[in-house]
Amino acid sequence: MPASSLADPRRAGCGHVETWVFDLDNTLYPATSSLFPQIDVRMRRFIAERLGLPPDEAYALQKRYYREFGTTLRGLMVVHGLEPEAFLAYVHDIDHSVLVPQVRLDAALAGLPGRKLIFTNGTERHAVKVLERLGVARHFEGIFDIAAARYIPKPSPETYALMVARHGVAAPAAAMVEDLHRNLVPAAAIGMTTVWLRQADHPDATVLGQDEADLPHVHHVVEDLPVWLEGVAGGAERGRR
Repeated sequence: MPASSLADPRRAGCGHVETWVFDLDNTLYPATSSLFPQIDVRMRRFIAERLGLPPDEAYALQKRYYREFGTTLRGLMVVHGLEPEAFLAYVHDIDHSVLVPQVRLDAALAGLPGRKLIFTNGTERHAVKVLERLGVARHFEGIFDIAAARYIPKPSPETYALMVARHGVAAPAAAMVEDLHRNLVPAAAIGMTTVWLRQADHPDATVLGQDEADLPHVHHVVEDLPVWLEGVAGGAERGRR
């Protein structure tokens, strides 16, 4: 499917979008960044220490829970009764300075009409640090994090219902941008326009089996988020003339 192609011709433009909902990690910064691998390593270390497993078994369990429950944390909560706070504090104790300001993304968001929100399976504290390092925090009026979701992660449909209720989002007038297209299934189901940021070197492509053969829930496929947002903003500006 070529960049910016449409699964539904009714979503050919984004002039109807009043609220933009963005995923955070591996979406607002490239998946090839050195940030999320730090979290990955700390998850493995936490599981190994907490459950008394060798590193290879801890890694296998981490990825299995991620596939089956949406996040490793959810699997640890459901199967092992883990309290989430200690896990989240440990895995997000990372070096955010590896992120660099995203000047072009900042400008693209500035020109994009509508409200902008973050919808993340991480914590609000982590999201704030990421947004500040990227230099784009000023654009977002709210963050819906894993605690707000009652620790039930994307792609659970009930979490999307909580998000739109909490932030007063009218789904048919909203768009969601994600690096994992499985997380767009519930968004499409409630009427949101969906945007998948496809990345050839995404670390979870193998773990999750990001099959591109059948994507009826994806309306736009993009490979460069700032460039695509610039095009959307440009179209909105022309429409106002």
